[in-house]
Amino acid sequence: MTNNALSLSTLPELVQTIQRTHQELSIQANKAINVSLTLRNWLIGQHVSEYELRGNDRAQYGENLFTELARQLKSVSNCNRRQLYRYVRFYRLYPSIVGTLPPKFKKLLGVTKTPENARGTIVGTASPQSEKSVNQLISRLSYSHFEQIVDLDDESKRAFYEIECLRGNWSVRELKRQIASLYFERSGLSHNKAKLSKLANQSADQDSGLNIRDPYIFEFLGLKSTEVMSESHLEQQLIDKLQEFLLELGHGFCFEARQKRILIGDEYFFVDLVFYHRILKCHVLVELKLERFSHENLGQLNTYVSWYRANMMTEGDNPPIGILLCTDNNHSLAEYALAGMDNQLFVAKYQLELPKKEEMQRFIDEQLRQSCSNPAGV
Repeated sequence: MTNNALSLSTLPELVQTIQRTHQELSIQANKAINVSLTLRNWLIGQHVSEYELRGNDRAQYGENLFTELARQLKSVSNCNRRQLYRYVRFYRLYPSIVGTLPPKFKKLLGVTKTPENARGTIVGTASPQSEKSVNQLISRLSYSHFEQIVDLDDESKRAFYEIECLRGNWSVRELKRQIASLYFERSGLSHNKAKLSKLANQSADQDSGLNIRDPYIFEFLGLKSTEVMSESHLEQQLIDKLQEFLLELGHGFCFEARQKRILIGDEYFFVDLVFYHRILKCHVLVELKLERFSHENLGQLNTYVSWYRANMMTEGDNPPIGILLCTDNNHSLAEYALAGMDNQLFVAKYQLELPKKEEMQRFIDEQLRQSCSNPAGV
């Protein structure tokens, strides 16, 4: 053993050292990914903003620029029309980020100016930030944090949440919760702002530094949602079997997607299974919950069904249908969600074509029994 080697005299010491090494380097790796993603999105905003000002053929696209750009960038993660607007806004609200770019980025990508000449098209006002404060924001906040802050129109409000995020080490979920609870407005009305801040941070959900489950991160890394979004091994086993079960029924189910990601407002959700039914000519969404039935679960599925009806129906399609499967150790329950469906003839037809509730409940019960007797795999 060399003089520089750690002296580990017991196995518990060795275990603790390995655990600490893993944790610290994992956090460093995750921070590096977060910083790269944040800079990528800022640079995309810079490129688009510069093109809007100086692109030789920009007049050809006019108001359709973002739509056409999103269409041609389908192979690039998170470059839909909505996100492209956000990236441009992000660039314009945080011009000082240019100082955090490595020199080779500035040289190769031509990022040599802040967007002063673009002020005529800026949405909102850029906050005056020093290079030091921007470096701190970039290193400690994920892009998902920035996305929440960028959506705020008031400069003071953005600065307030930046400071509070850093002070409380808030997770993205906590930041969203505090914005929704009007923390900024309540602070403005409070006579004791320090006490309010202390109370807000006492129960705050803190950032662990390991946000690899963030949808932006895993898409940026080229991962599929199913690789990182599974909640439990048992749930994934059941979904595997459920997919096979519905396809083998021969009722017209055509598999379309698994862990289908949909954007509702500013939040991403994942639908466990999506099928298209050839006979009913509609989408069928299936959600599995390893818990007792609750109206919250049915309401969530109904939201997915409503979203599909508004965004995914095409000419000739019937309204989508949702199937909710809830379970605990002693009981299974199947429920159907029919959002806004007023066609009674179609409702009667789906009752003939879709598996009966009792049939699906028996299937889930049987799979649970098999899982309990064979925990290593279904």
